[in-house]
Amino acid sequence: MDRVALDLGFLQIYWYSVFIFLGIITSCIVIYKESKINNINEEFLINLIFNSLLFGIIGARLYYVLFNIPYYLSNPIEIFQIWNGGLAIHGGILAGLLTTIIYTKSNKVSTVKMLDIIVVGLIIGQAIGRWGNFFNGEAYGNITTLAALQKQGIPKFIIDGMYIMGSYRQPTFLYESVWNIFGFIILIVIRRLRKIKIGQLLGFYLIWYGLARFIIEGLRTDSLMLGPLKIAKLVSMIFIFAGLYFVFLYNRKNKVPYNRYNKKVGGYYE
Repeated sequence: MDRVALDLGFLQIYWYSVFIFLGIITSCIVIYKESKINNINEEFLINLIFNSLLFGIIGARLYYVLFNIPYYLSNPIEIFQIWNGGLAIHGGILAGLLTTIIYTKSNKVSTVKMLDIIVVGLIIGQAIGRWGNFFNGEAYGNITTLAALQKQGIPKFIIDGMYIMGSYRQPTFLYESVWNIFGFIILIVIRRLRKIKIGQLLGFYLIWYGLARFIIEGLRTDSLMLGPLKIAKLVSMIFIFAGLYFVFLYNRKNKVPYNRYNKKVGGYYE
């Protein structure tokens, strides 16, 4: 499978980069539209998106490098070659979250309300970005058979791409991508519920993605490790517990629901 989408001679554009870029653009469009509905200041939003993306990409790369530190100490120049893959989504989410907390607090904007908006765009961006892993031949699972893949109804081009190191592999990138697409659809629906409360969209995202990643990570063979532990499983468990808190406990004393499509309850400023 050719990893190069466009070869200009002096410049090669990789499919990995294309799908990461498409994921980012899609996320930004959704976040922008959701923010306009809620009358978020445009200058504030643009600055937030720019800073979150910048530090999110740095965080995603740093996270991956730190869990492969022996290799990168021997090959330091490759630290900067992100077109070859190696962006850990958990690192990106954590760095982007920290940036969002700092920026919203400094502008007296409710962090949790803003995150309710962001996660709607984030999850669809993740679904698209996972296809970059496919073209890079990474984020794959255990050895399986051609018959098993065909039985799942997986398209032939994906099956062909999952023939790695002499064996067919489970397309875990695809499982996660499809799961996130369904998560996006559900978020689009529940964000309009009349009884939705602040933090519950964020909580749903954390539970939905955390649960999927915990299960899928058990199938993957290229996981980042912390000793004998798959670090993504540990982080996913934290996501799930944090999600349960935001869904059931964060607003338990607030009997008034907040629906951004029903402007009966305050805005996004603290």
